[in-house]
Amino acid sequence: MKAIVAYIQPFMLEKVTDALRTKKIHGVTVIQCQGFGRRIDGDNPHYEDSAVELGYAPKAKIEIVCRDEEMQVIVHAIRESAHTGRHGDGKIFVTNVTLAVDVRSGEEGETIL
Repeated sequence: MKAIVAYIQPFMLEKVTDALRTKKIHGVTVIQCQGFGRRIDGDNPHYEDSAVELGYAPKAKIEIVCRDEEMQVIVHAIRESAHTGRHGDGKIFVTNVTLAVDVRSGEEGETIL
């Protein structure tokens, strides 16, 4: 199993969730959050968001746990639908899930997905 975490622009959230629904992806968690990144101009890395001078930029965090074979489809759907070509489009991270447990039933593994 894989855990996919994506940070995207909030105004792209509806487009991304529509793309995931089209691909029949379920079990999606969305969290409104804030953060800042690093923008590199030549040899001068500095922290900023093109829309925010100081402080934090609003972001939407998407979390999905899926079967290994679904991972590429999900990553592609998020990337294609969240892409604007501007700084701050976001990031997608994929990690391995070693255990998944259903709280209600105690069942474990991929079957709970």
